[in-house]
Amino acid sequence: MASEKSCGAVIFKEKKYLLLHYEGGHWDFVKGHVERGETEKETVLRETQEEVGMTEVSFIGGFRHRIGYYYRRAGSTVFKEVIFYLLESKTDAVRLSREHVGFEWMSFDRAYERLTYKNAKETIQKARDYLVSLEQGKPLGATKESS
Repeated sequence: MASEKSCGAVIFKEKKYLLLHYEGGHWDFVKGHVERGETEKETVLRETQEEVGMTEVSFIGGFRHRIGYYYRRAGSTVFKEVIFYLLESKTDAVRLSREHVGFEWMSFDRAYERLTYKNAKETIQKARDYLVSLEQGKPLGATKESS
């Protein structure tokens, strides 16, 4: 069976989360395929710059969330692994790529409702829980991985 790997980011600024509206109609996070020779974090930074034009972002240490799912491509089943990191943006300015039709900065509750897929909802919940734990001075353990 074929497999592929992507990396992405839950981007936030001052308790607002950035969601992207994709051409297919769904709402999701910045993400894209890992290119040959790239680390996961290099992929996240490249995709963030390509998809939303942001370069002034910082990784929130300790957060790494893995999801996995299957989909069909050209009649074959493909397993896709996506690794998400948590990025804090210093700006709310977005320069959208052509692969997206819109974006919005949203509160956690609104973002949770707007996200299309269950695994995206789980990802933003994990990110929010992690941020709350940092605010409370009780960092959660390393990330949970789900398929």
